[in-house]
Amino acid sequence: MSVELETVIPLSTAKMKFGPGATEEVGYEVRILGAKRVLLVADKQLWQFGLIDRVKNALESEGLSVAIYDDVHVEPTDESFTKAAEAVRDTPFDAIVALGGGSTIDTAKAINLLTTYPADIHDYINKPIGKGKPVPGPLKPLVALPTTAGTGSETTPTIALEVVSLRVKTGMSHAYNRPTMAIVDPLNTMTTPPAVTASAGLDVFTHAAESYTIKPYNVRPKPQDPGQRPAYIGANPISDIWSEKALEWMGKYLRRAYYNGYDLEARTYMALAASFAGIGFGTAGVHIPHALGYPIAGMIRDWVPEGYAVDHPMVPHGLATALTAPASFRFTAPSSPERHARIAQLLGVNTEGMSVMEAALSLSDAFTQLMRDLDCPNGLSALGYTEADIPEMVEGGWKQQRLLVGSPRPLTKKDLARIFEESMVLW
Repeated sequence: MSVELETVIPLSTAKMKFGPGATEEVGYEVRILGAKRVLLVADKQLWQFGLIDRVKNALESEGLSVAIYDDVHVEPTDESFTKAAEAVRDTPFDAIVALGGGSTIDTAKAINLLTTYPADIHDYINKPIGKGKPVPGPLKPLVALPTTAGTGSETTPTIALEVVSLRVKTGMSHAYNRPTMAIVDPLNTMTTPPAVTASAGLDVFTHAAESYTIKPYNVRPKPQDPGQRPAYIGANPISDIWSEKALEWMGKYLRRAYYNGYDLEARTYMALAASFAGIGFGTAGVHIPHALGYPIAGMIRDWVPEGYAVDHPMVPHGLATALTAPASFRFTAPSSPERHARIAQLLGVNTEGMSVMEAALSLSDAFTQLMRDLDCPNGLSALGYTEADIPEMVEGGWKQQRLLVGSPRPLTKKDLARIFEESMVLW
């Protein structure tokens, strides 16, 4: 019996309002959703810049009452999400506003989920790490205002977290987790420190490049029940448009935003790139670099990143996904050399005179140069990892089958080990 292949492309994303000054309209947008009491989930570092007061005032100007939760954990965990939900459980609210980067927006999503449908958080974590139970029903309205240009969490259905006991990062993905609306105001990103700008921008690249090169939607089985269609369906003509534009803008503006945070044009286009990449991968999905980024972040021991308001070891998500990207894209290049070559061109590579495969392989060199220009650590060894860590990292990456299923090439544990080996030193 032949298997019917997928023919349907669903596009789901948050309603979005974009532009400098859009923050001032958050109160109006929340009010017309029918809310009266708002929980503002914010990164406490934003108090010093006046951003939390700015959003609070915009909400109160529309007659909304505001409660604030600002104890957000950078690179959140199952424990920090549970703590956040418990902290606000007795706070009355009928809508949530998230102000911050991906950690803040994901914390707001988790609060929404765990206070609406209380359960052990591991019930909702994707299999095989958790039970993978679906969200039972709709959640409260959530309006996200990103202050970094990277995760795209403002438009996606995914919640990223570390499971502390397993030392591995993973996610919770369900359509109901997607924010109701994204308000993307480039002015909110102007004070993002250079190191955070770099890591977030690298996340834009991996989101867009992975969704552009992931296994196509039309080689996958079509679900008998539309409700069983996965959140990530594979590369398709719709997501391609969003991903290509995100890659173009990232290639042109990330270095500028890194070297001059007050370059409004660069910040504007990086904010657009982040949201566009989020729309692209929120439909198509991501694959190897993200899957391998999870154990890299989860297993960290002593390395503390500069530019982050943390005093504990941590690998920022964007950097974690970027460290294996050069080796990953060398591995995937034969699956779609034209697409890999196109990404290289969008990063500024002149591919004239190259064969298609040479152009495809030049992508990895171009991305490595970008990482050097952004003063990134030179591979996994710079974070304290050695080849003795590879077996555990392979096992951690292999658990991310929800992502590895999208690999455009058949994949084995030996392939993952080789990618980690090639990622120990990048230049």
